[in-house]
Amino acid sequence: MKGSIVKAHETAQKELRSAQKRALFSIFVNASLAGAKGIAGFAAGSASLIGDALHSATDVLASGAAFVGLWLAGRRHPSFPYGLYKAETVATLIISIVVILAAYEIGRWAIVGTPGAPNTTLALTVAVASLIITVSFGLYQLAQGRKLGSTALVADARDYLVDGASTLVVIASLIGESFGYHLERYAAGAVSLFVFWAGGTLLFRTLKDLMDAGMDPEEQEKISSYLKAHPQVRSVEDCMGRTAGGRYIINLDVILHTTSHEVADRVADRLEEELYAEFPRVVMAHIRTHHGHSVTIRRFVPAQDESGKSSEHFASAPYFRVETVDAGTGNVLHFEVLPNPHSDAEKTKGLLVGKWLLELDPDEVCIGSAGVNKTAGYLLREAGVRLLEMDGTLCADVAHLHSSNETPAS
Repeated sequence: MKGSIVKAHETAQKELRSAQKRALFSIFVNASLAGAKGIAGFAAGSASLIGDALHSATDVLASGAAFVGLWLAGRRHPSFPYGLYKAETVATLIISIVVILAAYEIGRWAIVGTPGAPNTTLALTVAVASLIITVSFGLYQLAQGRKLGSTALVADARDYLVDGASTLVVIASLIGESFGYHLERYAAGAVSLFVFWAGGTLLFRTLKDLMDAGMDPEEQEKISSYLKAHPQVRSVEDCMGRTAGGRYIINLDVILHTTSHEVADRVADRLEEELYAEFPRVVMAHIRTHHGHSVTIRRFVPAQDESGKSSEHFASAPYFRVETVDAGTGNVLHFEVLPNPHSDAEKTKGLLVGKWLLELDPDEVCIGSAGVNKTAGYLLREAGVRLLEMDGTLCADVAHLHSSNETPAS
């Protein structure tokens, strides 16, 4: 389990380093945009472009907060065994406040208005170029933030798009100014409401994260469904998770078919490793296993023909007899015969048969005197399936056998 957690932390560290580089580049882009719009605004006498430059300047602070938050999130400290992922959440909180302040500034400008007539040619050129850069980079940042599961990068990207909306208002006002229409304050008022709504929504989400809100129900259902697909998992009784900087820390209670503590520990360790690989946003998982009492056992026996007569071979057996066995008496209640879809496979036959059997949720698998393919035996054993050896028509427990005793059977 410890090794699985270390692997999860290593994956998270790689994602954080990638996010840190993007946040640092975002600071440079925002600073360049703010400087260009500020210089052009003063040169053209455009109060709206100067205001937009101030908006971009606040984005520099927001990007700086994102970078600091991501840098802190990548640190390790014994006082914080669950990681410093929420440092990124704090950075996102700062960004949300900056967005709300920007909304206030735009609204204030909408009321005060713009004195004088600006040089629309210069101001429009800079504003249009700024809009293209802002929206393009914002969309790219949004895609990367979602890919890395970084709330700070997603927040930074949304701030770029909000900045683009504000620049679009400036462009509309400058075009109207060139035709003698003064529409800036009305458009700016509408944008300020949109910006305030975006910032407020972001603030609400951040506060939920800081208060240990539960993980996304859809993601929770995906994790539960993934665990239920394991042949040894009877059911998932509880799946509780909390958010931490856009990542998940989860605790699960699962009921297994097996009564063996050794098998249960092995299944739990394997499932935790698989969760980290399948769900990158899960950085810490703890699975507690329980034994569920079942009245029946699902047993698979290699068969020679459709009648279900036992076969000495395993992977090459043309059929498998599927028995439903009374767990108390050991009596076979009923059975059916399934064709082996991989009996004629030329390569990796044992692997294919082993995977196929696991898809059918076996509790026990019988093997003939010819033995079992090493790969298939490993797959079944690691999944917690009990291996039995056939003696005539009976199956005896061979759980004590090791892979070295298995033959690369047909």
